[in-house]
Amino acid sequence: MKRLITEADIQKLLRQGNREIFADENTIFTPSAKDLIIREKIEVRQQSSEFKKSGELKRIKTIAIGSDHTGFKAKQELVKFLKSKGYDVIDVGTNSEQSCDYPDFAYAVALAVKNSQAQAGIMIDATGIPSAITANKVKDIRAAVGYNEYAIRSSREHNNSNLLTLGARIFDVEILKSFIDLWLNTEFEGGRHQKRLDKITEIENHKL
Repeated sequence: MKRLITEADIQKLLRQGNREIFADENTIFTPSAKDLIIREKIEVRQQSSEFKKSGELKRIKTIAIGSDHTGFKAKQELVKFLKSKGYDVIDVGTNSEQSCDYPDFAYAVALAVKNSQAQAGIMIDATGIPSAITANKVKDIRAAVGYNEYAIRSSREHNNSNLLTLGARIFDVEILKSFIDLWLNTEFEGGRHQKRLDKITEIENHKL
C-alpha cells in the first residue's frame, strides 16, 4: 500500500513541533512536500516496510482493539487493516456510533493485554488522551498516546509501550494506519531504558 505525503502533511508535522518523518519504499512525497522538507531541514528517516522478526515484537500475533463512539468508524477500518497484515484481532467494542463511555472500552483493551489474551492493544477515542489515562491505571500496562511519529517510535524504543491510543478527531484513518505500522515495527531497545521501566514498576508496586 502506497503512502502519499503532501505539503499539508509536512505543515501539520511542523505545527506539532516534529522535525523528522519516517519513510519506506512505499512512501511517495509530492514535489511541494519535498521542497518544504528541504526548506525546513526536516530529517527523513528510512525504515523497512517489512515486519521485523526479532525481539519482543515477533510474539505479537493478537491485538486487542477498542474505541468509543468517536473512534468507531476508524476502528472498523483499522480492524480490517490489521487483519490484512495477518494479525488476529479481538474487537472489544463499541459496536456503533451511539454515545458511550471511553473508560469501559479502554479498560477492556487493557485487561486483554494484561491477561495475555493479546500481546498488544490499540484504543481509539477523540484525542487518545483519556483512554491512555484510563489504560495506565491497569497494572503492567504502558499506554502511549500516538500523536506523531517521533513520539510513537520513542514509546516503543524507550518505554516498551504495549498499548497505543489514537485520536480519531485529530488524524484521518490513513495516518492512523501509518502510526500503527510504525508502532508495530519498532522494537524496545532495552539497556538503560529497562532500568527506568523497573523504577516505574516499583512505583506501580508502591515500593518507592
